[in-house]
Amino acid sequence: MYPNPVVLNIKYMDSKRSIDIVRAELDRLNITHGAVDIGWVELEKALTSVQRKLFRIALSRFGFELLEKHKDKLIEKINKAIADIVDKPAKMLDVTNSTFISDKLDYNYTYLSNVFSEVTSTTIEHAIINLKIEKAKELMLYGSLSITQIAQKLHYSSVAHLCKQFKKVTGLTPTFFKNAKKKRLLEMTIS
Repeated sequence: MYPNPVVLNIKYMDSKRSIDIVRAELDRLNITHGAVDIGWVELEKALTSVQRKLFRIALSRFGFELLEKHKDKLIEKINKAIADIVDKPAKMLDVTNSTFISDKLDYNYTYLSNVFSEVTSTTIEHAIINLKIEKAKELMLYGSLSITQIAQKLHYSSVAHLCKQFKKVTGLTPTFFKNAKKKRLLEMTIS
């Protein structure tokens, strides 16, 4: 939109609602902006120190954080790529996770992996597994999909693979988790 835009990276933006919040705060602070998307905003020009401080305060009220350091920005981009992997369409399945992340961020995967591990104390692969399990739990709680359908949707090679990872991360089998949550929800509605 702008010939030489300034891009600010924002941590914890993860939904359409967060985009609307950031856009509203920019408007409220009279900061001229262009595109706003998950994890970033495009500005016409750099913020003054006062604008930066006010914007940082406004973001913190909603649980967002203005990223200042290069590694923090890189971690946020890696997390966005991980979210894309978990939600990736079937046509992307022939690309490895490492290739996808490396190509998307235009960095060597070994470098990205080392930075991610250094900052987060976990590996990219563990982050992908954890996000897939969180997505599986969400689908079990709020969706009508079977465990087989969830395994397919999350691109597991088999139901057994999903079950094994699910139990390793949560300590429960997917069936036990699904039935326990349904039972608890039922008890709450009866009470």
